[in-house]
Amino acid sequence: MFMTPGLAFFYGGMVRRMNVLGMLMQNYVVMGIVRVVWAWLTYSLAFGVDWGGHGIIGTFHFAGLLHIDNEAVPGYAGSLVQSIPPIAFVVFQMMFAVITVGLITGSSADRIRFGAFVAFAIAWSVLVYAPVAHWVFSPTGWLAKQGSQDFAGGTVVHINAAMGGAALALVAGRRKGWPRTPMEPHNIPFTVLGAGILWFGWFGFNAGSALAANNLAAHAFLNTNTATAAALLAWIAVEKLQHGKTTPIGAASGAVAGLVAITPACGFVNLLGATVIGVAAGALCALAMSAKFKLNLDDSLDVLAVHFVGGVTGSLLIGLVGTAAIGGKNGLFYGGSASLLGHQFIAVVSVAAYSFVVSALIALAIKHTMGLRVSEQNEDLGLDLSQHGQLAYDFDSALSGIATALTGEGPPAS
Repeated sequence: MFMTPGLAFFYGGMVRRMNVLGMLMQNYVVMGIVRVVWAWLTYSLAFGVDWGGHGIIGTFHFAGLLHIDNEAVPGYAGSLVQSIPPIAFVVFQMMFAVITVGLITGSSADRIRFGAFVAFAIAWSVLVYAPVAHWVFSPTGWLAKQGSQDFAGGTVVHINAAMGGAALALVAGRRKGWPRTPMEPHNIPFTVLGAGILWFGWFGFNAGSALAANNLAAHAFLNTNTATAAALLAWIAVEKLQHGKTTPIGAASGAVAGLVAITPACGFVNLLGATVIGVAAGALCALAMSAKFKLNLDDSLDVLAVHFVGGVTGSLLIGLVGTAAIGGKNGLFYGGSASLLGHQFIAVVSVAAYSFVVSALIALAIKHTMGLRVSEQNEDLGLDLSQHGQLAYDFDSALSGIATALTGEGPPAS
């Protein structure tokens, strides 16, 4: 849970001052929306009894959490049998669903109407997140049954959210003035703080996916930390080579890139594999930052560069550096066959394509009904005032206090 407020600060620091409350509010409303929808509907669709035996979606059997205390989670039997109560699994998986929708907010920052975002979040949770989670996370899902591996959400969370965000940004259109007008981060300490909170919370995200306090969880914990540190160093090394300087934004983004990339692999690789994944993710994600300009896609806070590229990197490298000595299957570098890499590729392409297409359809439906983005006037005013009627920083009062202290009079009327 702590990751989502961390994400709000990570993103909030990178937007302009007039939009920081808009970013915080979108992430906080996600914590309300997704939790209610998850308990009443989407958990059952994601992890319920498979509908028709095709591995596409669950049924409504657990809707409203009916039967949750009397039945095991479908598919978790044999070596996969859970040692925790099903209701604990519901709560744990709820947090994945929450932050996945939160990640989308970075793609469309600065221009989406709050009501439209609420509608998108509800529809996306049901129509995109639930089926993808069933495909990959549920042992009865079609991608899980074919042999693809995703320990904690490289496809379900990161590729899924990145493609959903890209579709939303594409339908919404570019921000006014982008890319000619500079849109610099307004509070870099916020971003660094948010990245630190994410790094800490990610240990629960990844190690917790072992669903036990055991050796596998410990490996996932160590691999997460190692890959994150390696990615941070690789990102700032690329920055130094490209621009001659290293930046706090680069360090924070590099850490997040490493967290993203190790997410699908943390329970399937050893220390060497985690380091390779971290270095690859830090370098590749840093180099991918310019791609949005070539694509002419206003992905405001570089969700594609970090979460799509990072998610793809970690997911595919399982097919190379995965090892049965930890918890998965042997990749090519450990004597395994190419079939695992093939399964990973199918999962990446399937999730990316489905998420992009359905997300675009949802965004188009909202655009042509209730309206998707704010007016030009409200975009100039900023989301904080136009959507929420408040400002993050009361500079007028501060300036008034300084003027009074210096002159004994308030500032001149504007």
